[in-house]
Amino acid sequence: KFGRFRGTLPRAARPHIPLNTRAVPQSYTMPPKGKKPAPAPAAVRPQATPKTAGNPLFEKKAKIFGIGQSLPPRKPLNRYVKWPKYVRLQRARRVLQKRLKVPPAINQFGKTLDKNLATNLFKILMKYRPEDDAQKKERLTAQAEAEAAGKEVETKKPVVVKFGINHITYLVEQGKAQLVCIAHDVDPIELVIWLPALCRQMNVPYCIVKGKARLGAVVHKKTATALALTAIKNEDKMEFSKLVEAIKGSYNDRYEATNRKWGGGIMGVKSQAKTKAKQRIINKELLAREKI
Repeated sequence: KFGRFRGTLPRAARPHIPLNTRAVPQSYTMPPKGKKPAPAPAAVRPQATPKTAGNPLFEKKAKIFGIGQSLPPRKPLNRYVKWPKYVRLQRARRVLQKRLKVPPAINQFGKTLDKNLATNLFKILMKYRPEDDAQKKERLTAQAEAEAAGKEVETKKPVVVKFGINHITYLVEQGKAQLVCIAHDVDPIELVIWLPALCRQMNVPYCIVKGKARLGAVVHKKTATALALTAIKNEDKMEFSKLVEAIKGSYNDRYEATNRKWGGGIMGVKSQAKTKAKQRIINKELLAREKI
């Protein structure tokens, strides 16, 4: 028990150590009664922070995220969602289109008409919408009633937007089309990939707009690959001519430049970082060689 006192002395000759002070260092013992311990030096002493008078109605309390306590803050779970297959496919397709090199004939469909011009264009297109089924039924009923009453019915060919890829191709080849609008998101793209070249060859103004659903809404369809205007009323000629000039400057006159520009080849963030790191090492070696 008292290992440090074991030696040659007999048990009766060993010194007696009280139990309350046995094996306790002197620094751990309490100071004598009636005396206070010395104050800590100024460098060690914690500085008291001045208390600011706050509003008692709005006390700042630290949140405790324990069991039965405050709810933890919500984290975005987008990365953990199992998206539907069609979402994954369209995202993968979008990434591939960025990574792979895109030939100029396809790349030109990525450069669509700017917002202001597109707004003016669709305002004109909506004025020349073809009649829907209800309007056609109403017109034919009125015509049949007039014929039954023995009246002469004047039928004029309406000035409307033309649609249908075969019909538009015929109008462009005949030189009757005054403006052709092509959708940028036609799938498969081979349906309209040749149309800009044909329009330029026949000197017909053309433009590429977003998107096929918006073009389809003009002609009462779900989607439309392309639309064409063959005639314009007198009150809209001034506005239409300005629009055509702007479109020609953006598409027909710049066909040669766009026909040489490849697209794609945009790598991801990690790949770009690796390429930059490699380039830094190469530049460092070149500098070291120059110094030698």
